[in-house]
Amino acid sequence: MDNSSEITFFILAVYEGVGNMRYFYFSILLVLNVTIILANVLLIVVIFVDRSLHEPMYVFLCNLFVNELYGSTALLPGVLLNLLSDTHEVSSACCFLQIFCVYTYASIELCNLAAMAYDRYLSICHPLHYSNIMTACKVYTLIVFIWVYSFVKFSINLSLTLQVPLCGNIIYKVGCDNFSLIKLGCTTSMLNNIYELCGTVVTIAVPLIPILYSYAKIIRICYKSSKEAQKKALNTCTPHLISLMNFSFCSFFEIVQNRFDLTYVPSVMRITLSVYFLICTPLFNPIMYGVKITKIRKAVHKMLFAKTIFPQFEFAK
Repeated sequence: MDNSSEITFFILAVYEGVGNMRYFYFSILLVLNVTIILANVLLIVVIFVDRSLHEPMYVFLCNLFVNELYGSTALLPGVLLNLLSDTHEVSSACCFLQIFCVYTYASIELCNLAAMAYDRYLSICHPLHYSNIMTACKVYTLIVFIWVYSFVKFSINLSLTLQVPLCGNIIYKVGCDNFSLIKLGCTTSMLNNIYELCGTVVTIAVPLIPILYSYAKIIRICYKSSKEAQKKALNTCTPHLISLMNFSFCSFFEIVQNRFDLTYVPSVMRITLSVYFLICTPLFNPIMYGVKITKIRKAVHKMLFAKTIFPQFEFAK
């Protein structure tokens, strides 16, 4: 095979060692996938319905839950189908689409967490001016920017990957990823490697800078505040910090998996490692925020046990 244009499908070899346990793994992943969908959809609807949650913090959370659905849907349905299928193949078009969705999901997730950190900084450090600074227009602008920025940035990366001549079509993961395709390349593309390195640095640095700045300011003002104010700030920031650390851990796990040869690892373990990134965070976030944030917890209880009329979505006054 001379180049990627001649490859019409890729073989996901990791499924070949699953054997008769496929139905057991299918059942577990199906339950997890349904739970992810229900949990995220429930909180999206709750935030949309309850006027008391029409505030910047919860709008960013809503965007986070939408992204969880976007990311998990890019991989998990394909994994479920391949577990039941005897031919573990994916078309090149679906492969590239999956890569695009998974990578933009990761970028959107981290950028949204950065926006949430900035929002918490304004809320804690500038409470009197918060409503004037974090307006509805700014919130929606940030959300649109996050999605457009992530889509444009990785579109360039993927377009470079498409130009790499491929000498194989076997991928040892449950789905497609950019690094796996680069490893199939007949030659090393210096331009692609440079852009991928720069893209990784930008993807991490752009959101990390406002996160570090925001929490440096929050820690500074908390140090000068009363213990009651410190406790309130801690309660406000704890869910976000847990979410950030969880996503960072999952991302590190995924990067390590891509950089090392795991073909000697049993198929079961490789499948677990491959789906961990797009199961742990989408499952953990809605449950964690639903439990930790009192207003969301009460709103969920209210919606589930009372008739609610869908109002127009606007910030509460």
